[in-house]
Amino acid sequence: MDNINEFYTKATGQPTVYIEGYPFADGEPMAETISHAIQINSLFDQLYRLYHSDPYILLGLDNFIYYSEGDRKKCVAPDIFVVLGAKRTPPRRSFYTWAEGATPDTIFEFLSDSTKNDDRDRKVQIYLGEMGAKEYFIHQPDMERPAEFRGWYRDTSGEIIEMTQDTPRTLFSEKLNLLFKWNVEVDLEVRLLRPYLPDGTPMTTSIEIQELYEEEKRLREEDQQQRDEAQQQRDEAQQQRRIAEVKVEEQAEKIREQAVELEKLRQQLGK
Repeated sequence: MDNINEFYTKATGQPTVYIEGYPFADGEPMAETISHAIQINSLFDQLYRLYHSDPYILLGLDNFIYYSEGDRKKCVAPDIFVVLGAKRTPPRRSFYTWAEGATPDTIFEFLSDSTKNDDRDRKVQIYLGEMGAKEYFIHQPDMERPAEFRGWYRDTSGEIIEMTQDTPRTLFSEKLNLLFKWNVEVDLEVRLLRPYLPDGTPMTTSIEIQELYEEEKRLREEDQQQRDEAQQQRDEAQQQRRIAEVKVEEQAEKIREQAVELEKLRQQLGK
């Protein structure tokens, strides 16, 4: 995104891969259902492609975030989070807010039966209140559950405010300068949340880019095949014209030869 660095300041700490004594895995699966896996991977892929050229935007995917030095219980693991101003590399095992000198700006959780109550209530206070994140979004991708897409932000005074939807199914992220809107993907059987540029341009996934590439390649091949077939038809037509011209010339030559023979015969008869 052009001039995205205008929206953030650099982190004051240092990239920290791992701090001894703080676990970085709990053995729990990242996604509870296929719908959640599709949603999480799709959104992460879109955001990664959007920010890949900026070395100071870090994306987290189900990583532990420790937000109080010395207290391992002050730990969360959002589905996806974005830290503006933190170096993208090296890859972190966990994110330590005090070491990095930064906190996540925007957090996404995708509702599941086991976490939905916490996602709607307790985590709002933890993410925006205790940890100091700027924005928090929740979304239900499972088509078998009621649709739910909500967002909160923390204003300059520290008050937590729920976002309002000016457009159905759509919320705007001030920190990321992106629209987020969900649509039903019938083929995937998922209620898919995806980012859009402020002008409404949708962000594509790597799979969609590959599909577009394959479609363009197919169209180019079809066009080339049509060109080749047209050229072959022109070549065949030209060859047929040449054959016809040769036959005409051969016939004309026979007629000339017959005329010469006939003239000779007339001269012989006239003597």
